[in-house]
Amino acid sequence: MLLVLVTACGGSDSATNIAPLPEAGPSEIAELLVSSEQPVVLNVWASWCIPCRSEAPLLVEGHEAFGNEVRFVGIDIRDSQGDARAFLAEFGLDVFEHYFDRTGAVPASLEGQGVPLTFFFRPGGELSYLHRGVIDERTLAVHLDELTR
Repeated sequence: MLLVLVTACGGSDSATNIAPLPEAGPSEIAELLVSSEQPVVLNVWASWCIPCRSEAPLLVEGHEAFGNEVRFVGIDIRDSQGDARAFLAEFGLDVFEHYFDRTGAVPASLEGQGVPLTFFFRPGGELSYLHRGVIDERTLAVHLDELTR
C-alpha cells in the first residue's frame, strides 16, 4: 500500500518542463490588454481552487477552437510557482500564456474577486463580459462567438 501512495504522490516530471510563470501585476496586464490587437479571454485561476480544476479542460478546448482568433491568457493568483506549473502540466493549459500574480492584485484591479473568474475583452482592452465562478461550455461559446464576430 505504501508503494502505491508513494507512486501516486510522486507527481510527474512534466511540470519541470514548464518554465516559471512570469510575474505580472495590474499595470503589466493593463498594458497587455490595451496593446492586444486580438480579443482576450483572461482566466483567473489557482492550483488550490477546486472549481478551477473543473473548468480547465474547457479552456483548453476553447483555445483549440478559437486560439487563432482570440488571445487566451491565464493569471495564477496567490499560489506557488511549483504548484502553478504542476497545474498547467496536469491539465495541458500550457498551450496558452500564463502569468503569476502572487498577491491577487490583478483581478482586484479589474473589479473581480475570487477564483475562477473569466474576463472577455475586445481588442484594445474594452471589457465585454465578466463571468464569476466556473464557466460552462455554453457561456464560453456565446462570449467567444461575440468576440469573433
